[in-house]
Amino acid sequence: MKVLRVATGQAESVAGDVGTNVATAVSLVHRAADEGARVVVLPELFLTGYAPEVWTHENSLALDDERLTPLSESAVRHGVVVVVGAAVRRALDESTLSVLVVRPDGSVTAPYDKQHLFSDEAQFFAPGGHGTTIVVDGWDLGLGICYDGCFPEHAMAAAADGASAYLCPAAYFVGSEHRRDVYYAARALDNGMYVVFSGLTGRCGEASFNGGSAVYDPEGRPGQRLGDEHLGLVVADLDLEMVQRTRRDHPLAVDRLASLGVRQRVEIG
Repeated sequence: MKVLRVATGQAESVAGDVGTNVATAVSLVHRAADEGARVVVLPELFLTGYAPEVWTHENSLALDDERLTPLSESAVRHGVVVVVGAAVRRALDESTLSVLVVRPDGSVTAPYDKQHLFSDEAQFFAPGGHGTTIVVDGWDLGLGICYDGCFPEHAMAAAADGASAYLCPAAYFVGSEHRRDVYYAARALDNGMYVVFSGLTGRCGEASFNGGSAVYDPEGRPGQRLGDEHLGLVVADLDLEMVQRTRRDHPLAVDRLASLGVRQRVEIG
C-alpha cells in the first residue's frame, strides 16, 4: 500500500482516571475514522495520566483491563489501529511506560516499552529492552515514546530495520516547545522518513503540557502542527514514493560512516 492515512491527536489526560481518558480517546478515534484514518496515534501515558502521583503498580493497566473495552470496540467498529500511551503492569512488582496497540480485531498488545526514561520516570518504571516496529497494510512503523525521539540513534535503528515512519507519543512540558519542534523534524530529516508526533496538552496533575502534535514529512516539514489547544487532530497521508524519493536524493543512511576513526586533538597557540 503506497499511501497510508494516519491521524495524530492530542487532548488533556485526567491523572488516574482511566475511564475518562478512554472516553476521550474513543472520541478522537471516531473523528479520525470519519476522516479516513487507518492509524490513530495518541499521547504518552494518555490513558493513565502523566503525573507521578498516579504512577503506582496498582494504577498500571493489565492488557485485559475491562476499562479498555470501549477503545477496543471503537477500533473494531472503524477498522483502525490505535497507538496510545499507558503505564502497563508487567510483573508482580514491575511496570513499564509503554505503547498500547489496539488492533482492528479489538485485541490489545503492548509491544514497546520506553527505553530512555526521563527524570522521575526512572523511579517508577523499568526501561524497555528492545525497539519495536509494527506493520500496518505493508507499512513498517517504528515506535518511540517522547524522550526516545531525542536520541538520533533510536529513530535511526527503526529506519535501518526498514521503517518508513516513526510513531512517537509524547508529553512535553510548557516551555519546551522549541526543543520539541526541533527533535522530531530532525528525526524525519535524518532518516528520510515520516514522523508522527502526538503531544499531551493541558494540565495533568501538577504539570502543564504544550501539545504540538504534527506529522513531519521525510524532509522534516510539518504539514500542520497543532498548538496547545486542548483537543485537536491532524490527519495526513503518508506516501511511500516520497520516502523512496527523499532517501534517493538525500542518501544519509547510505553515506553515514560506520566509524569516524580516532579523534585527534591539536593544540594551537
